Amino acid sequence: MSIYKIFKIIALILGVIGCIFLGIVITKGDAAVTATGEGVDGFLYTSYVTMFIILAAVVVFFIVDLISGKFKKNFFIGFGAFIAVIVISYILADGTPMQLREGDSLSGSGVKWVETGLYTFYILAVVAIVSMILSGIRKVTK
Repeated sequence: MSIYKIFKIIALILGVIGCIFLGIVITKGDAAVTATGEGVDGFLYTSYVTMFIILAAVVVFFIVDLISGKFKKNFFIGFGAFIAVIVISYILADGTPMQLREGDSLSGSGVKWVETGLYTFYILAVVAIVSMILSGIRKVTK
């Protein structure tokens, strides 16, 4: 059995589990879920398992490719561009401390890293959208 089939089966199982927990949350109703948070734990645990599987797969495939020497300069260019986006986002972030609703405060460093994450997401989302549009235009013009 290939690794693709294994991941496909795991994705199917996690999808079914997610649908089951969705059914549980829907049957509990909004008021019960909001008041007690009942039924949300299943979603969280499913997302934790999914995140762990994704991270493990990325690390394993990265190490395998690193050992086999399949990395080319394109990888390093992409990785450098990603680091550049993070640095630009960090420079753009304000970092002014803020008061939270619960009465706690978030430090300037915490705010700066949250803003860095948001700016990184926005920049990468715009790059992805522009890439899809340009790819579509190239396919249509060929």
